[in-house]
Amino acid sequence: MRTILITGPGGSGRTTVAAATALRAAREGSETLVLSADRTDTLGAALGAATGPVPGPVAPRLTAWRPDATERFRDDLAAFQERASGVLDLLGAARLDAEEVTPLPGAEELSFLRALRDAALSERYDLLVVDLPPTAQALALLALPEELRRYLRRLLPPERQAARALRPVLGRLAGVPMPAEWLYETAARWDLELAAVEAVLTDRRTAVHLVAEPGPAGADAVRTAGLGLAVRGLRPESLVANRVLPESAADGWLTSLVAQQRKALADWQETYDVHAVAHLGRDPHGGDDLAALAVPGVNPAATPVEWPVTDRIAEDGVLVWHLPLPGAIRDELDLVRRTDELVLTAGRFRRIVPLPSALRRCTVAGAALRDGELRIRFAPDPELWPREK
Repeated sequence: MRTILITGPGGSGRTTVAAATALRAAREGSETLVLSADRTDTLGAALGAATGPVPGPVAPRLTAWRPDATERFRDDLAAFQERASGVLDLLGAARLDAEEVTPLPGAEELSFLRALRDAALSERYDLLVVDLPPTAQALALLALPEELRRYLRRLLPPERQAARALRPVLGRLAGVPMPAEWLYETAARWDLELAAVEAVLTDRRTAVHLVAEPGPAGADAVRTAGLGLAVRGLRPESLVANRVLPESAADGWLTSLVAQQRKALADWQETYDVHAVAHLGRDPHGGDDLAALAVPGVNPAATPVEWPVTDRIAEDGVLVWHLPLPGAIRDELDLVRRTDELVLTAGRFRRIVPLPSALRRCTVAGAALRDGELRIRFAPDPELWPREK
């Protein structure tokens, strides 16, 4: 199944574009599911049909789903209390009833990621259209699976679970209690679920459509979003320039707005595949209005983002790792080598990236930012090669 992730700055019309994209795909014959992270039913307002916590049909071959984070959090907490019943009883802890539970910070994001995983694994649909939150929250959401899996591996390394038979003995020798079996089982289950979400986000068939209104604010938002996505190894397949005013409006008091839009569109077309969506003069509502929006269709052949390593040993004695980072500023870049990982910071975005195997026996010899691409040079280091016995 193909997945399209749609995001953009708040108020840019990303939910409307998601609805129009899903409706177009459904009318072209694809069984489509549109999944929304919106708390309010903005998606239903655009589609002209209410959406809710249970996937339901809203048009021929089109299903809409807006998961209920509160209900999912209650289910997860109930399952946790059941698994940890022995520990809770030992501590004399009182159980929480479902009626008194409200989601904790972060629970809504985790709930949506699990819904995304469930939707992507479904065999009912040909296409999944995901209406992500506004760009800042969307970028944090996209980073969550990778970061949480890292924390789980550091806190509860899987190799320690292999010694489960020795844990009681080790506990007595060390004089401290060892983690219980259910804790490892919970960590393994979460790692498996997060890996499934990460697989969807990194799938070569997954595309990102970025939505913004052309203008100074939209230009800044696109620049930031492009860099944030690039750090995650993603690139917008399409940039949807939403609510574009007609050129005829340039003769009246909208002259300056039309000029701003014209400049933003020209700048974006140098970097992105831009799809201009005309302003309807009203908020789109229902199938006819959505069909009038010229949103991009589904491209069956996605172009994956590559971070290639080129061999320059014969010429310069180095291997070069190429990281496309459009919009990056030299003074805001920082690189730290940490064992077999690279800590990459670009502006306010940070990611710990595993080094390709070819670079793990090398030392960093320098880096340069050229034409929106970070090129990191690695020199082979015999001191890091495996020792012969």
